[in-house]
Amino acid sequence: MTVPSEEKVVALVAVGLYFAAMLGIGWYAYRQTRDNLDDYMLAGRGLKPWVAALSAGASDMSGWLLMGLPGAMYLAGLSASWIMIGLLIGAWTNWKIVAPRLRAYTEVAGDSITIPSFLESRLHDTSRMLRIICGVIILVFFTFYVSSGMVASGKFFDSSFGVDYTSGMLIVAVVTMIYTLFGGFLGASLTDVAQGLLVVVALVAVPIIGIIDLGGIGATIDGVTAVNSDYLSFFSGSTVIGIISALAWGLGYFGQPHVIVRFMALRTPSEAGIARRIGIGWMFLCALGAVGTALVGIAYFAKHIEQAPKDEETIFLVLSQLLFHPFIGGLVLAAVLAAIMSTISSQLVVCSSALVEDLYKLVAAKTGSGRELSDKAYVRLGRLGVLAIAVIAALLALSPSSSILELVAFAWAGFGSAFGPAIILCLYWRRANTAGVLSGIVVGAVVAYVWGQSWLSEDLYEIVPGFVASFVVTVIVSALTYRPDPQIDEEFTRAVELSRSKAPYVAPKGDTLTDA
Repeated sequence: MTVPSEEKVVALVAVGLYFAAMLGIGWYAYRQTRDNLDDYMLAGRGLKPWVAALSAGASDMSGWLLMGLPGAMYLAGLSASWIMIGLLIGAWTNWKIVAPRLRAYTEVAGDSITIPSFLESRLHDTSRMLRIICGVIILVFFTFYVSSGMVASGKFFDSSFGVDYTSGMLIVAVVTMIYTLFGGFLGASLTDVAQGLLVVVALVAVPIIGIIDLGGIGATIDGVTAVNSDYLSFFSGSTVIGIISALAWGLGYFGQPHVIVRFMALRTPSEAGIARRIGIGWMFLCALGAVGTALVGIAYFAKHIEQAPKDEETIFLVLSQLLFHPFIGGLVLAAVLAAIMSTISSQLVVCSSALVEDLYKLVAAKTGSGRELSDKAYVRLGRLGVLAIAVIAALLALSPSSSILELVAFAWAGFGSAFGPAIILCLYWRRANTAGVLSGIVVGAVVAYVWGQSWLSEDLYEIVPGFVASFVVTVIVSALTYRPDPQIDEEFTRAVELSRSKAPYVAPKGDTLTDA
């Protein structure tokens, strides 16, 4: 559906203001970020709980929250909401058991700033193979993940403004790349906060206004049941395996680098509890909004068939255009961009860190082909990494036929299967070792990929066999190859003690990043 000309201009002004605000935040972050790789990649471990919580949520949810999920429920009703239920459970568990200990352990284990560097330091891997393989897996799966965001942005501009898919996709890619390239992790985190607030307001506003337009909650429910009474059932058309597959999305959280890196950037382990409550509260409101949007859409377009979207994944976009004044509608549309861009920016930073910290430094050191560079030079390399990944992802996103949910599902399963068991076992099991973790990561990634490309994925989501296989292999190989190491044991004990510490945060003298 194309917005009429005058309304289109007004809505575009609102979207333009949003773009300007994001670039402004990116510039602020650039001025606050010193030419220091730790600052660029992890904001100097200075994120306040609410910043970390909203940033983790916004970088996690992406365009599928406002497009893919409402679209799925628009077609199938509440039976498609099991994914969101699984994600809520998984996110809460991730904040509860992973966040405080990972924040503590990454500090103890060589002050690690990336997941691969943490695993290497935690396990005292001197071969460097673990770090390199992890870096490669991050680059491969994140390239597809970033591409899913760009597909969503192309569909957004095409549906909302009639702008050519490719042009719309490139606009979002360029703006996101600019503020991420200069602002680094802090820029991505601060823009995530603004974007997260915009997303939750929009997701709550659209169904509320839609319900009012339809005549109230009762009229809305009647409208949904008139189309199909099964739409209000959580179990209609579902199978046990299907529900398990949907709930299993929650397993993916333990291995998502762009989410758990926020845990590493917290000021102290003790602040993870505050961040958890804020983050899960935000996520719950977003989930209710996505469900409400889908149900309102079913009832609304049953009455206005001629206005129904051609692509179900654009239901949120079309409703916002029909229910709001063009300027407010433009701000609501900007929320979709916010969800898309917050995820892209976070993933670009993680890809950049994988390229520089986990691949370039190691390859250069191993081959003797690279001299030791200054922090300023490494930051420049990090920015080049952001540019390179953005270009490759944009090329993959040139096809508008790609499904947002399918691309996200592929990358989510890959990360969850490869890194999830490794992270949990490294944090909670002393005997996890290099051989076991490396074997588990490779097996998890391979099983998730192969299963996902086969007909088996039609019945059971690939993260289930991938996660289980990775966990079992890691435990068995670690147990068979375990050799006591007093230093690893001592670090494990220190990390456990630090994760339980309730000591308040004390800002370093002259630190400006912690005020962000």
